[in-house]
Amino acid sequence: MELKEKLLRKLESCRGEYISGEELAAAFGVSRNAVWKNVRSLEKEGFAISSVKNRGYALLPESDALSAAGIEKFLSGGFSVRVLKDTGSTNDEAKVLAAAGAPEWTAVIAEKQTKGRGRYSRPFYSPAGAGLYMSVLLRPKIPAAETLFITACAAVAVCEAIESVSAKYAEIKWVNDVYMGGKKVCGILTEASFDVESGGLAYAVVGIGINVKHSVFPAELQGRAASVFGKGEYPSEGRARIAAAVLERLRYYCGRIAERTFFAEYKRRSFVVGRRVQVVSGTLSGEAEVLDLDENCFLLVRFADGAIRRLSAGEVSVKV
Repeated sequence: MELKEKLLRKLESCRGEYISGEELAAAFGVSRNAVWKNVRSLEKEGFAISSVKNRGYALLPESDALSAAGIEKFLSGGFSVRVLKDTGSTNDEAKVLAAAGAPEWTAVIAEKQTKGRGRYSRPFYSPAGAGLYMSVLLRPKIPAAETLFITACAAVAVCEAIESVSAKYAEIKWVNDVYMGGKKVCGILTEASFDVESGGLAYAVVGIGINVKHSVFPAELQGRAASVFGKGEYPSEGRARIAAAVLERLRYYCGRIAERTFFAEYKRRSFVVGRRVQVVSGTLSGEAEVLDLDENCFLLVRFADGAIRRLSAGEVSVKV
């Protein structure tokens, strides 16, 4: 572990409290000048650090730059967190790690994505410092047909994580979007590699993009997208706390896919049951009423001609 990371972990462990340069130098067996240089490097990376003569250094409570140390302190253990300043896509980064043999529950989190994407390769708006862009590597022992349940688990995990930090209610739009107040705050993209011999998954990567902090969206997203926190609402370490809560809840539900533990909460938070929607699913398309959501996360819909269909995949948009 590099000195800079050691310093950051120490400062994170007692955020808001001052530690003298002498104490830090002694703890890591380096000179006070080396401590000073690495603190300055951390400041250039966006960490808000206060330096006071005769008191030392303190990571300020309002510092919001993401770090593995800042997220892991909220976790119970068993995760490997990697934080990047920017990347094309966290899903792509996680797939490279998966192919190289990285363990399950490796999480890749970025401050910014330049090629973030959702379903059907649609671009996902990922500005620096405003959102939480993360991908989690899973190696579940489930049949390939149950891949949809991973996305459902992630949707519930995101809703519960958001609610635990913001105290605001979040809903799920089948199959992979999280909404608040009628607007999208999160998109989820699960990509998998299959084992031909076993018929199961070699691994799955769950990509999660959450609009966390108040920001101005591009014109094409205004009126459709929102952030978890409005102006002036954002709490200290909000993104780190949400990231940790998502990981903990996702591990809980993915470990219980066989029991469908996620299902009751997934259905309870459904944003579409009982609504009229526009359906696009394979060769099916048109306006329909959503009647129910079954235990396989299939959507039961009734089209205008009275025909009732179960949708296992596709997309629905809510009609206002």
